[in-house]
Order: sequence, then structure tokens, then C-alpha cells
Amino acid sequence: MAGKNIKVLLVEDNSSDVFLLQEFLKEVTTVVVNLMPVERLSEALNYLANEIFDVILLDLSLPDSQGLETFVIAHHQAKATPIIVLTGLDDETLAIRAMQQGAQDYLVKGQVTGDLLVRSMRYAIERQRADDALRHSEERFRVALKNSPIFVYNQDWELQYTWVYNPSDGLMVEEMLGKKDLDIIPVEDAERLTIIKRGVLTTGIGTREEVSIRIKDTTRYYDLTVEPLRNESQEVVGVTCASIDISEQQAALRERKLAQEKIREQAALLDVTTDAICLRDLNNQIIFWNKGAETLYGWQATEACGKNASELLYDEPSPEIEAALLQVISKGKWQGELTKLTKTDKEILVASRWSLVCDEQGKPKSILTVDTDITDKKHLEAQLFRAQRLESIGTLASGIAHDLNNILTPILAGAQLLPLKFPDADKRTRHLLEILEINAKRGADLVKQVLSFARGVEGKRITLQLKHLIVEVAKILKETFPKSIEISTDVPQDLWMVSGDSTQLHQVLMNLCVNARDAMANGGSLSISAENLLIDENYVRINLEAKEGTYTVITVSDSGVGIPREILDRIFEPFFTTKDVGQGTGLGLSTVLGIIKSHGGFVNVYSEPGSGTSFKVYLPAVGGMETFSPEDLPPQTGKGELILVVDDEVAIQEITRTSLETHNYKTLIASDGIEAIALYAKNMDKISVVLMDIMLPSLDGLTAIRTLQKINPQVRIIASSGLMSDNKLSAVAAIGVNTFLSKPYTVNELLLSLQKILS
Repeated sequence: MAGKNIKVLLVEDNSSDVFLLQEFLKEVTTVVVNLMPVERLSEALNYLANEIFDVILLDLSLPDSQGLETFVIAHHQAKATPIIVLTGLDDETLAIRAMQQGAQDYLVKGQVTGDLLVRSMRYAIERQRADDALRHSEERFRVALKNSPIFVYNQDWELQYTWVYNPSDGLMVEEMLGKKDLDIIPVEDAERLTIIKRGVLTTGIGTREEVSIRIKDTTRYYDLTVEPLRNESQEVVGVTCASIDISEQQAALRERKLAQEKIREQAALLDVTTDAICLRDLNNQIIFWNKGAETLYGWQATEACGKNASELLYDEPSPEIEAALLQVISKGKWQGELTKLTKTDKEILVASRWSLVCDEQGKPKSILTVDTDITDKKHLEAQLFRAQRLESIGTLASGIAHDLNNILTPILAGAQLLPLKFPDADKRTRHLLEILEINAKRGADLVKQVLSFARGVEGKRITLQLKHLIVEVAKILKETFPKSIEISTDVPQDLWMVSGDSTQLHQVLMNLCVNARDAMANGGSLSISAENLLIDENYVRINLEAKEGTYTVITVSDSGVGIPREILDRIFEPFFTTKDVGQGTGLGLSTVLGIIKSHGGFVNVYSEPGSGTSFKVYLPAVGGMETFSPEDLPPQTGKGELILVVDDEVAIQEITRTSLETHNYKTLIASDGIEAIALYAKNMDKISVVLMDIMLPSLDGLTAIRTLQKINPQVRIIASSGLMSDNKLSAVAAIGVNTFLSKPYTVNELLLSLQKILS
């Protein structure tokens, strides 16, 4: 205002007061004030009708008007002009009432100075401008809300309506201003709204609620937002509310909920099944998830519902899923096998049946999915198919061998008779006959190997101590194998005996060791070990060829090139070989399998390309079976300790979990090293022991163990593997893991290891 002329209308009938005010204003040099004094309200109204003033100084006691009415009349005539009320010491209450009606300020006569008067005028002008801006803003707000369904209103601290815009449901603004909710809506609804609004007044924090209100015999539903209304000092003086009528949406939602509830009631009948049942809408959002789905996939219903099924259960979109979706939409159903992910990112194979669910008008509205876990079933089927394939190959080989024997017999006989019939044959002819005889015998030997695979080899069965056989073979190997191959044995003194043919079992060991030698062209290590093993029902469940009972197990391990995973299932087939032409017949391993089967045993192989191969030969034990060492006695059960089981094989995960929980342990399952570290970090104070497979995807076991030891140097770990080279065994020992379980291990072995490490 500095340097600006201010035009002031002074309405005052006391000449002394007029004189004093004029004198005060002369003292102020920051502004130039043009003062227009009048004694009556009627004179002031005439001026206001023809001129514009910056501010009005108004005495409320005039010859032609008295009290608050004076201000009301003047304010009505000049709504855009700020008014400062002049009052005596005993009339401050009247001045305050005038301010409540719209006056910008008041001054008490006898207490006025020039500076105070100018500050008051400045304040009045600025406040009037602010009020004008607010009115313009409110007008724009009203225009914006004119065609909006939003009902907006303010309520003071007592929750009386002070401002209302855009009311609905037949209510009039005049019916609401100055009233409370109790005055216009039913008591129950009003009390509920009062509780919500009082909460905002008390806390100063806004809220959003869905409420129902009965207005004129009709119940309506509203989306209500309540925010605190603050004054210039940021004190809460009331509430601002905005509500939108959502009655139609609520009706549709109730109908949808009723339909969903019906589906839930029907699906609840299937909660007793182990199948995973999922209901999803046509946008692929899950709306129902049964207990079977919780068990199979690991997601709780509260976690799964509302999520996109594809994002939850699949790693990435696939053409197979798209084709299934198109078929179920077009034909109403689909079924097939799918690979899905659990909560822990473990892949499982399920038999999945999809059905389209329609509404009463036949319009598709959702898809019902029933999944059955067939992961273990497929694993066992693969074993069965492998056994059947080998049996078929054996049958074929047996037939071929029979015919070959018939062909080779006269050839061999002729080769042996011709030198006798022609004793005077020249040297070249005798040499050709020798070649014929040698190759006929070689062919006969091949036929015998084929027959040993196809039908097994009958031999003289005696009770054998394999320890002596292993020592004998090791001696031969050390004398005949290259010096670059280091040969070692590990055989316990109390090794159980077997019933078998020593010559045939000698052939088994030699075949396996020769294969190991060929896999280590640049040298390496070859170990032969033996152990006693009690196979239980858990092991039998994951190996079709095994039977419950006592076994003597011979393990032949090398550090060679390993066997690629894609050919691992074919190595026992006759004539299948990875060696160069002329370097192998492909009958060595098929002969091994035939001999071991004829002894009532079986063979398992573990291999990692680049890290070697391990063959385990299982032979039923006889003799010494009643003499159990302390390690073979039933172990003690657990005390509720939590064991973290880390293995990428689903069957081993499930069998180990069942075994441990049966013996009073608790379990957490991880499929790789990364998941193991995450679970351990989260549950470190609860986990007692970590059972860690050394050969894991993503992050190998040794690295995971080192990471766990950094997290907790006192972590207790049992390492396990089906194939362990000397280098890896040394590495395991070097990082402080003193307990090692060789796969496959029995429940007793596992429990005894836990008992040992926890004691």
C-alpha cells in the first residue's frame, strides 16, 4: 500500500472522533489517505451507490441507524468493500457479532493510533481481496461440480451443516444448513456418520468409508470421504465431506458376491480332496483358491485371491496356455499336462482340467481349474519305461543272440575242422583259417555278453566277502592302469557278505573300472568303496528296482569327463557307446546290469559333466545281518527342531520332509542355494541344522555353505551328494562340514547324522 492513494468512507456522527481520525492519518507518511466523512447511514448509502471506496470506517451508533442492523445494511450495499467497525469500550461484543456477519476488523475508540488505523485498513483490504478470490474459487468449484455426482458439504465442530453443494436424493440446501445429521436422517445412520466424523475431528486425519443411509424410505450407498477443515492457525474447526452415490455399483457387487458365495459353497465340498481347485474370472484374476491349492502351490488363499493366475503359476507365457484358454472358451473344457511353479519357484507337473462356468443366460463368466500333482508319478513312470525299454531290448537281443549262435556254431566248427581236413595247406591258407576261427570265437563271446544282459547269467552262487574281491581288483588295476590314474579303496572291516558268482562280480568291477579309465584320458582318481546299507520303504518309493532289506553297496567313482544328462538313460542299452568306432562294443555296461540283476540287485549312476561319474552297485546282503553296529540301531526321535532341507530333486524333498516330520522334526524346503540363503537369513534363529545337497542349480552347495557360514559362523550343516569326487570331498571338509551323507541315504542314516550333530 506504500505510495498508493486510499479512498476511505468514514461514517461517524461524532465530530471529535472524526477530527482525531483525520489527525492520526496525517501522521502516517507511508500512504496517502483520501477521507470522505459523513454523519448518517443514508448519506453513506448515497455515496456507495455512485462511488467506489477502498475501505469503509463504520460507527454502529448513528442518528438514523443503530446496532448490528447498521452494518448489515451497509454490507448489503457494498459487499465488495471491506468494512472496519468503530465501537466504544462497552460495545466490543457488538463489534464481534458484526465480524461474524462479514466485517473485516473493528477498532475501539480511544485506543486508535495512526499506525493501528493504517494497519487495520491494510488488513481489511487484503482480507477482502482474499475473500473475493475465495468467492471466485468457490464459484469455479460450483461450476465444476454442477454436472458432477459428488455431494460436497462442510460441518463445524458441532457437526452442523455450514455449507452444502449438490445435495442428492431430494434434499434441499435449506433443509440442511444449520442442522445436524440427526435432524435429517434416521438415528442409526446418523450415529454411524457421527462416529466417523468425530474420529476425523479428534485425530485430524481424513478417512474414506462406504456407508449406507436411509433417506425418505430408500436405502442408498455412498463412498464417503471426510477430511479435517482447518482455520488459518491450522486448528481443526470442522470437517469437509464429499460423497458419491454408489448404490447401483453396490447392487451389482452384492449380486456378484452372491454368485461367488454359491460357487464357494460348492467348491467347499471339494476342500477334502488333495486336488488344487482354482476359480478365475475371464481376466485371469483368481477369485477362489481351495486348501488343496494351498498345499500344492504354497500360496495361501488370502495371498492368491485377486492375483493374476499366469503371473502366480507360470514363469512366462506359453503357446500351450494360450491354446488351452482358446479351447476352454470355444468348447467349454480342456485337459492336459502343464508345468507350473510353486511359491518357492519349484517346477511341478500337473494333470490340469479346465471347465468354463457360465451365468444363467449362458454367458461365460469364469474358468474352474482342477490340478492333480503328477510329478512323482511321472518320475516313477520314467523309471518304469526305462525298465520296460531295457526289457524289450533284452528280449530282442536274446532272439538275435540265439540266431547268431546258430550262425556262428557251424562257422566256428568249420574253422576248426578245415586245418585237420587239409593238413598240407599252405601258410597263407592256414593264416586265413586262424583269422576265421579267432573272429568266430570273438563273435561267440559277444553273443554271450548279449545273453548275460538279456537273461542274466546263471553261475555258481556261494557266500562271498566282497572285501577280498575289491582288494584283488585294485591290485590288478594298479599294475595295469596308467600311473597317471590314482587308485584308492575304502572297505569297512565289518562289510556284510553276499551270495554270488565271484567270476561274474569280478567282471562287473573290471567293466566299471575300465570305463572309468577310458573317461580319464589325462589321468585322475579312481576309487572303489563299499558299505552296508539298510534300505527302507522311503527309499523304495523313489526307486522301483529296490526292495526293503539289507544291501552291500559297492561304489566305483572317477574324476573323468562325466556323462551328459541327455544320454544317461541309454548307457545300459546293448551296443550303445560314446567311444570311437573300434574302441568299444557298447556291451560292457549292459553286461554289468545283466549280472547284477541276476544277483537280485540293481545299479544307480550319478554323473556331472566335467566332474566325474559314480556307479553304485547294490547287492542283497546275506550273513552277518543280525550283527548290527550302534549306527544301525533305531535312532532317537527329534524334539521339534527345524531342519532346512536343500535339494533340487522333488522326490527327495518330499521323502525327506515326510521322514523328518514323522520323527518329530520340523522342515523348511529350498530348491537351490539362493532360496536356501534367503530362507536361512529369515529363519536363522529357528533353524537347527541345514541339510545341503552339494550339486544344486543356480548356486552350488559349496558356495551356499560358505555364504551361510558368513551369516552365522556357528551354523550346523550336513552335506549330501550322490557323486562326490575327492576334490569336492576335500573342499567340503576344508570349509568345516564334517558330516557328510552319501546318496541315496536311509532314514536311519539321516536321523543318526542329525542326532550326532545336535548332541
